[in-house]
Amino acid sequence: MIYITGDTHGDFRRIFDFCMRFETSADDIMIILGDAGINFSGGFKDQAKKDYIAVMPITLFCIHGNHEQRPFTIPSYEETEWHGGRVYVEKEYPNILFAKDGEIFDLNGLKTVTIGGAYSIDKAIRLAYGWGWWEDEQPSEEIKQYVEQQLTDNNWKVDVVLSHTTPLKYEPVEVFLSGIDQSRVDKSTEEWLDGIEDRLEYKKWYCGHYHTEKRIDKLEIMFENFGEFSDLL
Repeated sequence: MIYITGDTHGDFRRIFDFCMRFETSADDIMIILGDAGINFSGGFKDQAKKDYIAVMPITLFCIHGNHEQRPFTIPSYEETEWHGGRVYVEKEYPNILFAKDGEIFDLNGLKTVTIGGAYSIDKAIRLAYGWGWWEDEQPSEEIKQYVEQQLTDNNWKVDVVLSHTTPLKYEPVEVFLSGIDQSRVDKSTEEWLDGIEDRLEYKKWYCGHYHTEKRIDKLEIMFENFGEFSDLL
């Protein structure tokens, strides 16, 4: 089975409870739509999270968010093939996978593209307190070009899009924090995704990031809710 949920930010208790309730196995997959928070603190804190996940009877398939380090910048990660696409994984934790941006995976027969990254509105606070923040949180021009080339190679047609943030037109403005000046928020990733969405033929688009649960047209924003991947189309 393949399941899907939103941001976890390093707290996997609800994933564990889900596994116990539905008696999952390591052959089952849980998609996390970014901000898994596994590579956020560094050192023993991240290792403790991974040790906790390692004993859970499920495989996590994580999209890159803006509250975690990109795995290809961490020496312990290796790139390998999985379900027709490329992922990053550590040998010690084979059930924790991070999707490479732009890769297209075969998930239960559904052609699925992954596009991670977003801007952090809490950047200043994280820097002030010495918490993790990384300049490459948003997709670089190189990543954007790779994503677009992959879509071109597939005639701009997929079944499912998995991204962290939304195309700009689908931003859930009703949940924006009142104390944040939106004119100072870098929305270049959302603007780029707008162009992707305009051109792409797809059946369903899933994203996280906004800590809300909402459906708009063929797009669904997820947070703490769960869904069965094949049943959501």
